[in-house]
Amino acid sequence: MSNGQWYPPEWPERIRALTDGTLTPATPRRAATVMLLRDASPGGPEVHMLRRRASMKFAAGAYAYPGGGVDSRDDDRLVRWAGPTRAEWAGRLGVPELEAQAIVCAAVRETFEEAGVLLAGPTPDTVVDDTTGEQWQADRQALIDRDLSFAGFLENRGLVLRSDLLGAWARWITPEFEPRRYDTWFFVAALPAGQRTSDDSSEADRTVWIMPGRAAAEYDRGELTMMPPTIATLRTLEAYDDVRGALAGAAGRDLTPVLARARMEEDELVLSWPGHDEFTKHIPTGKSDRNGGASS
Repeated sequence: MSNGQWYPPEWPERIRALTDGTLTPATPRRAATVMLLRDASPGGPEVHMLRRRASMKFAAGAYAYPGGGVDSRDDDRLVRWAGPTRAEWAGRLGVPELEAQAIVCAAVRETFEEAGVLLAGPTPDTVVDDTTGEQWQADRQALIDRDLSFAGFLENRGLVLRSDLLGAWARWITPEFEPRRYDTWFFVAALPAGQRTSDDSSEADRTVWIMPGRAAAEYDRGELTMMPPTIATLRTLEAYDDVRGALAGAAGRDLTPVLARARMEEDELVLSWPGHDEFTKHIPTGKSDRNGGASS
């Protein structure tokens, strides 16, 4: 592996099965992930990343952002809301209004669950400044265990979800040959004043604050493993000198879904992500290569 691209050894066989019609693609699950940023001096913003535990069924050992699946319980009732309206978010994300609410809720909930950072406050123009107490941690665990919905958490706490603290950044859909598929919206957000990230995520064995350029360089050297959506979005952050600039840049980001494609070219399977040539893989179809060999 010349870089840190996550590439499971079972992919070639699954791609072959997809191309010959013996594999039925799984339906993607809606998900959200957040690139949490803070200003570092000098050098620009840092992004919060976590390394997924080796025991994880999906992308074990890869560096990622806090994120996860949408909870269907956040579709069925309105939550206290600040920032762009649900209709505006629906237009931005390309989904119905309550689905947009659930996706934004997932982004905020997962950031709280995995990083201990909460983008909500008692009023539409405030945000909580400390989430480290025992009661906060009890609520956090209840959310992780799915004993409590995020809508219920906000209601119990009397909190307003601050959707204005998020910026929609990208949308990626897990390839059709993957058994676990996600339709994931990527967001950016700033670390709120007074809050700090937690390093006790149940899904991570390491968390870091790192400059996007440094993380990308370590990926290029094969020192950090990342999935294509992670490194692709990470590279886009390198253009910004501070968090404010990145948040402002979110408004112009293209949310057209990125979905990997697999095609046959003579004696090779070619795996590609439209618009992201660096991830293209050429996979020999000979019997001798059916154990997962691939070339970039």
